[in-house]
Amino acid sequence: MIYLDHLLKATQGTLRQASKHVHFQAFNHDTRQISPHEIFVAVRGERGNGHDHVLDAVRKGATGLLLSGQTFQQFSEQTKSVLANEEITIVLVEDTRRALQQYASAILEIWHPTVIAVTGSVGKTSTKEAIATVLSRQFTTFRSWQNYNDMLGIPLSLGRLEARHEYAVLELGCDHPGEIAALSRVVRPQIGVLTNISPVQLQYFSSLEHLAFELGTLLTSLPEGGQFFYNQEDPIIRALLEQRVHHAPSTVSCHPFLPAGYAVDEQPGVTVRWDGIQGTIKRRHTSGELERGEDEQVTVQLRSQLLGEHQFTTMLAAYQIGLSRGIYPSLVEQALTTLKPLPGRLNPLPGIRQSVLLDDTHNAAPASVKAGLQTLSALAGERSQRIAILGDMLHLGDTEAEAHRAIGREISQYVDYLITRGEWATLIAEEARQAGMDNERIIMTSTHEDAAQAARRILNTLPESDGCAVILIKGSEEIRMERVTELLMARPWEASELLVRQTPGWKKTIFRHAERPTWVEIDLNAIGSNTRHIASMVGPRTRVLVALKADAYGHGALKVARTVLQNGASMLGVATVSEAIPLRDAHITAPILVFGYVPRWQMREALRLGVSVTIYSREEAQALSQAAQALDKTVRVHVKVDTGMGRLGVRFEELPTIIELVREASQLPGLELEGIYTHFAQADAEDQSHVRMQLERFQGVLQQLEEEGLRPPIVHAANSAATLSLPEARFDMVRPGIAIYGLEPSPFVRLPEGFRPALAFKTQVSQVKWIPAGEGISYGSTYITPRPTLIAVLPVGYADGFRRSPQNWGSVLIHGQEASLLGRVCMDQCMVDVTHIPQVRMGDEVVLIGRQGEATLTAEEVANRLGTVNYEVVSELLARVPRVD
Repeated sequence: MIYLDHLLKATQGTLRQASKHVHFQAFNHDTRQISPHEIFVAVRGERGNGHDHVLDAVRKGATGLLLSGQTFQQFSEQTKSVLANEEITIVLVEDTRRALQQYASAILEIWHPTVIAVTGSVGKTSTKEAIATVLSRQFTTFRSWQNYNDMLGIPLSLGRLEARHEYAVLELGCDHPGEIAALSRVVRPQIGVLTNISPVQLQYFSSLEHLAFELGTLLTSLPEGGQFFYNQEDPIIRALLEQRVHHAPSTVSCHPFLPAGYAVDEQPGVTVRWDGIQGTIKRRHTSGELERGEDEQVTVQLRSQLLGEHQFTTMLAAYQIGLSRGIYPSLVEQALTTLKPLPGRLNPLPGIRQSVLLDDTHNAAPASVKAGLQTLSALAGERSQRIAILGDMLHLGDTEAEAHRAIGREISQYVDYLITRGEWATLIAEEARQAGMDNERIIMTSTHEDAAQAARRILNTLPESDGCAVILIKGSEEIRMERVTELLMARPWEASELLVRQTPGWKKTIFRHAERPTWVEIDLNAIGSNTRHIASMVGPRTRVLVALKADAYGHGALKVARTVLQNGASMLGVATVSEAIPLRDAHITAPILVFGYVPRWQMREALRLGVSVTIYSREEAQALSQAAQALDKTVRVHVKVDTGMGRLGVRFEELPTIIELVREASQLPGLELEGIYTHFAQADAEDQSHVRMQLERFQGVLQQLEEEGLRPPIVHAANSAATLSLPEARFDMVRPGIAIYGLEPSPFVRLPEGFRPALAFKTQVSQVKWIPAGEGISYGSTYITPRPTLIAVLPVGYADGFRRSPQNWGSVLIHGQEASLLGRVCMDQCMVDVTHIPQVRMGDEVVLIGRQGEATLTAEEVANRLGTVNYEVVSELLARVPRVD
């Protein structure tokens, strides 16, 4: 509960608008999940500004606003007028983040609960919850909300603190140096708890030692008389204590999680069961404590519904702190039995086909992944198949690659099947393969849907019985692996209650971490869906080859390849041998056809890669045969016939030559005749006469080959346009390209309903400023401002594929409105007119291709402005523009 007078006094804020609302249920900084009677805090973040959403907060029931005074003065008169007519309390401060911290410190001082701060690399939230659960048996206890644990989250959480709370158990996180000290200054803990130290957030710490130093700051931040509890099984913590204990106040006492006089009973030790874990500790009496005839030891059974042997230290921490607070041991033990897995933390859920999902999707680090795998193996035992679906582990700095490979080297001892989702996670798969795991049991995917579908296929091969498989699902927060869990749940309608990140705000949040403020977003789910549409359209007897030329038309060939192969494609097409190399290096084993010219000096590389080669002359066939014999390999070939494209291929009129080439390709040593094909020049035209002429010519060639008994196994001709509009051209295989990416083949051949674009091109506003009338804009001053003009500078230019001339993009979308380009596009920047959009600020998102609000700027519209086709627009987006999905 937040009282207005406390807030004003703590922050030295100004009451800008009074109302009947003088107390509030909580702070909230996200209008997507705000509840009535909360006070909305407008926070400026790295990618947005909460002040842009104050009216939305009011509409959704906020009864108070905590705003920056400076920003409030910049509100439009219309916005101020709307606020003035609302029954809402408005408090203005210099900085809203700082105000929250001031309030947190003040309210802890006013109500002075005993503050227990929990930190560590992993397990903080579970430990916080366990300690709070134990203390609640005897004391009124506050616990920080969910995993709100940073300089914004802790103060937001403390808005729920009340005067009745005797203890406040707070989780402290850190992702950069100095954060634990700063948090400690805000909350001033009397008791500190350090769970463990392992590699996390190393992108901002140069080493694990520096991370340990940071976490150890909690010890030195404790006051005189403070208590510090630590995991005595962690060697890094033990070394840390030796170094830092002398820097703590002399009266701070240090206590291991295992209470003094207690020891873990090694027989039977810690056991993991379907209903949780249990472990035995024994208290050894000290000399003089026993009377004759008494037992020398007291056995204590610690049980909980938590899963994973590593959770025993969580129970020990809560047990030790409970005893230190004077709670009777039996009450502590009873409290521990009520502990249940938190959402996303090794939480067992019913899965499809009687499987059990071990949902561990809250986050991922090497230590927690290892713990999850051990728990998976222990729970599955010998009766169930063990399946791990692992996403990327992020924020590990320079150790990211080795951390994933280390998991891969050991994973075969824990799992029967491995499914990965994401690019870093492929390193787990690669290392598992090198360590000897069966390649048929390793599946690499790039989307949640494909990962779930891979698991479904595995389950379909298993006998359906209780616990036929246990499936561990885990990945870093940004990878959102809870979406995989939801797709595999037996009762998916329970997802909102059982999974992490299910609030409206989280549901709409998509992490986009680009390397620069200009980026391309790729919707791989759209590519998968479009592929399924094509496969359904052509039927099961017709194969689908997806064209990946030009880095999959600018969409990223590797991720697209994995996605289409999981969704109905069985073959891939590239323009050159070099385009096949990264696919094979990434262990893409599907057949690949090289459409273009393969010179003699590259034939051996083609053989090494195992790709199919296009041939159109006897000389090529003979050269390939020689290369194949030299390497003792076989190469598959496709004969190409030119039926009217005027490009590569044997002319259809040279029928004897075609027949001889086909015959020779089927007989030469080292060659395997796999296919024959042609390519249409006008399949996307309104007038279909040319494409039908080409089709007739090709059918004539095929008829002659059939009469000679030489028809190859795979006949193909249809590109996207022909696949959609000319069913008789589908033959044995189709070769869609542009349609897979959700782009129209032409104005005359449109995509059917259900296809959707996969690519969006975006940037951010880098500066906003007024330019006086009569001033020139950009190189050559080709545009002179006719009036005072508000311009936005954008960090995108022709070196990104944002065309300069002879025509340029024309306009972009900002705040859902078109903003016209002014002057010449520079190599790395351009300027747009936003005079009619005065609310534009630095950092605002700009859409160059895609949707923003109700407005859309498609690749087709851009192509019309540039005088080209959508193929060129997306393919010309340069590699320096990062792709995110």
